[in-house]
Amino acid sequence: MSISVKVPTILRTYTDGSAEVTVTGDTLADAIADLDAQFPGIGARVLDDDGKLRRFVNVYVNDDDVRFLEDLATPTPAGTSVSIIPAVAGG
Repeated sequence: MSISVKVPTILRTYTDGSAEVTVTGDTLADAIADLDAQFPGIGARVLDDDGKLRRFVNVYVNDDDVRFLEDLATPTPAGTSVSIIPAVAGG
């Protein structure tokens, strides 16, 4: 299954500058695992030491926040678009 992942600028050093990459997986967890297999180190920037989404990283599957879906168990059928968006803080 082909899944498109939109990579934020801050993480593009892991993807050789690519803004969008293709991964596979039945769930978001699978897709992130494949993303990390292809681009080592990027998974640690998205997931914490417990394997959960980092608090200040927002992930969307087809424009829906996964925290309001099934989190890492969110299905990612072929054609799914995943967006990784780091939260911005400051004033």
